[in-house]
Amino acid sequence: MLRKRILLFLLMSVGVASAQLSDLARLEYSFIPKSDSQDQYTRLRFLFNYPIEVKEDSYLVLGAAYNRIFLKLDENKYQSSFNADFLNTLTVIDFSIGYTYKMNQNWRLGFQVTPRLASTLTERITREDFFVNGGIFAIKDRSKATDIVPYRLVLGLTYNTTVGVPVPLPFVSYTRFISYKWSYMLGVPKMNVKRTFNDKHSMQLYFGLDGYFAHVQEPEMLTTGENVESVSLSVAVLGLGYQYSFTKNLVAYTYLGHTLRLNNRLRDENRDDVFQLDNANSLYLRTGIKFKI
Repeated sequence: MLRKRILLFLLMSVGVASAQLSDLARLEYSFIPKSDSQDQYTRLRFLFNYPIEVKEDSYLVLGAAYNRIFLKLDENKYQSSFNADFLNTLTVIDFSIGYTYKMNQNWRLGFQVTPRLASTLTERITREDFFVNGGIFAIKDRSKATDIVPYRLVLGLTYNTTVGVPVPLPFVSYTRFISYKWSYMLGVPKMNVKRTFNDKHSMQLYFGLDGYFAHVQEPEMLTTGENVESVSLSVAVLGLGYQYSFTKNLVAYTYLGHTLRLNNRLRDENRDDVFQLDNANSLYLRTGIKFKI
């Protein structure tokens, strides 16, 4: 059980944190279509970060992210266990406050606290709908170095109350720029091998994690007598990605892949599994546009 919660922790906390390290704004659409399972997942996401210069090389960063998740479950499949209507839509909203400063020529340190609302929002909002996440990150950026093979290293600790893991967990992301055309990234929630063709076009082979967690405001009782208090999805994806750069900072992207692991679960008040939704693997699409540092 602890191993499953640690994986969900990485999905919910590290995934968001790594995106917000470099993205000033992002508009994104994700889709897992119906397959053998007849269940369908759609997510619309918008985020922005607003940096305020406090002093030279030091910034206060205010941000927000809005996620609207649509679940279309096969009612015929689940009608003998529960009424699927309560899972039609989920909402996840993050508000973040961060601070970053340059420690020396190579290292930058950043802190972030992220209150989160994650809920079905079918009733009035209560404290059970709120969670607090956070992290501390050290970034060593030698991507412009000429005396060595360029690289970027991000080390951090992240904490997420969404899944109940009681301790901070480490975060590591390492990017190596072998040449102008080739680079690779190792870490969680994403690894890739990237081929850059020119200033406009690039492609990559990638492995990534995705998912969500949300509180169920109106607990649904299963026919087994257990109450559903929350729902979560964890996905591992392998596929190809393409990026088109309008400018150095404005980028459109599309990732198309296939899930290697799809785990959609209903949980009780202790966040223990009480029902496994269909976990048949399927195609995975994520596309959007972002403005980045």
